[in-house]
Amino acid sequence: MIKIKSTTEVTIKDIARKANVSYATVSRALNNKRGVREATRAKILELSAEMFYTPNAIARGLVKKQTLTLGLIIPDITNPFYPEVARGIEDGATEGGFSIFLCNTNWEREKEVHYLRLLAEKRVDGIILAPIDNEVEAVESSLAGKIPVVYVSNAPHRTQHSFVVIDNVLGGFLATEHLIQAGHRTIGFVGSTEDSLTIAGRLKGYHRALKKHGLPVEKKYTQLGEFKQETGYRIVRRMIAERDYPRAIFAENDLLALGILQGVKASGLSVPGDVAVVGFDDIPFAGFPEVQLTTINQPKYEMGRRAVETLLEQIGGSAGAQSVQIRQIYLKPKLVVRKSSV
Repeated sequence: MIKIKSTTEVTIKDIARKANVSYATVSRALNNKRGVREATRAKILELSAEMFYTPNAIARGLVKKQTLTLGLIIPDITNPFYPEVARGIEDGATEGGFSIFLCNTNWEREKEVHYLRLLAEKRVDGIILAPIDNEVEAVESSLAGKIPVVYVSNAPHRTQHSFVVIDNVLGGFLATEHLIQAGHRTIGFVGSTEDSLTIAGRLKGYHRALKKHGLPVEKKYTQLGEFKQETGYRIVRRMIAERDYPRAIFAENDLLALGILQGVKASGLSVPGDVAVVGFDDIPFAGFPEVQLTTINQPKYEMGRRAVETLLEQIGGSAGAQSVQIRQIYLKPKLVVRKSSV
């Protein structure tokens, strides 16, 4: 005989009436607590299955003052970098008994603000945020003391909140010094216009490597735009058309670098013969045989895991705000050499 699930929501009161026991006994049995005879527990569990009982997460959250949900806000779900970070966050959250609300801002500040406020209204227990730029802290600070926030991948300057990022200065230095050691003397930088630790750190590393090797910083070879593949393509095509382009380029991320590779080849030039290219992130596309992009590897999954571990630690200590420790974690980058630069 096939059982049809009732459209009426079953509560523990319904189970209690059916089992002829108290509400408290049903609650203890369902939550595997002591004080219930095994025969009674078995009967209650059998009835809950037969009646298709499901716990009310909202009601439970009101009692425990937790919803067991986290918010994750990222700027670009189409960038292959972020899904791997999100996977690390989701795995860590699941192990901790939490679920994730994923929000994609598409690099739009209005959406970022909207999602921060929406997640606060949903009473999430914490938020992991990959911010667009430095401006988000003004909005996020309004949540201070209410919802723990941890930044991942990027963070505002001088933030007082926990974050997990790559050592961008070291990454920028490694990328640029690699090009210098490959024999290049005119090296450009293509990045985003956003004001954040990411752009500032990678640009600083680029400048540091040039200075170490006695090379000038030529402003005309620093080109900024959106954090997207088409931006890299457009910038390098313009520089080549004007016949004033560097013979090597360090791109702030792999999507920009992929656009640069396409732009160089569309202009009738070769990589790395005419223009060498180094990216940053080491997304899966970077290692494809037809791409072979030299890049800076970020431990993306580890970054996500460390971010959610930090957030759960803060949620656990948020009852006593003085005990919550702010953690600012810098992960180590690694240079991965492929054919686009040598």
